[in-house]
Amino acid sequence: MNIAKDVAQRLLQIKAIKLSPQNPFTWASGLKSPIYCDNRIVLSYPEHRAAVIKAFAEQSASYPVFDLIAGVATAGIAHGALLAEKLNAPFIYVRSKAKAHGRQNQIEGDLKKGAKVLVIEDLISTGGSSIAAVEALRQAGAEVIATMAIFTYEFDKAQQTFDNANCPFSTLSNYTSLLEVAQEMKYISEKEVKLLKKWRQNPQEWSEAFSK
Repeated sequence: MNIAKDVAQRLLQIKAIKLSPQNPFTWASGLKSPIYCDNRIVLSYPEHRAAVIKAFAEQSASYPVFDLIAGVATAGIAHGALLAEKLNAPFIYVRSKAKAHGRQNQIEGDLKKGAKVLVIEDLISTGGSSIAAVEALRQAGAEVIATMAIFTYEFDKAQQTFDNANCPFSTLSNYTSLLEVAQEMKYISEKEVKLLKKWRQNPQEWSEAFSK
């Protein structure tokens, strides 16, 4: 089993990813979705947590040398810190916006100008939060090598977002691998696979049709 399918299987086993095509979830945006992903649950399972961090470490070797690791707040902080510990690398994290009090930092930790940074995120949907962190790091004088995440929905918009920002990205697993594993595990039926594929092609349209 390849890494993408192994990670997908782990996420399903611990219910970090839940599939419910017939009774969809409602995202914070109001969008109806047949899938819900919360990779923070990985942190509660030592075996799976270790496997994810090991996969991150192996994948990070495909990028140029970097000076430190940055986690994206909030869900990317723990995974990034664990990876930094494994690689014996310095760690910082990036808030969605600067604090309104104290030193008013958006970036927490010691970041020197010119530092080469690997960004860690838990999940990539549209890529917006990841690129916001990337831009904050760039504005602070850092050079972002790439962004890595545990899972991606493989939306075209995400690819466009990263391309426009000129930022390479990769993930340990993805939506395609998830559906393959879910079907192999008898977690979903062939009919549900088709429904889930249709959702990924146009989540907004699927959500609106379901709500009618």
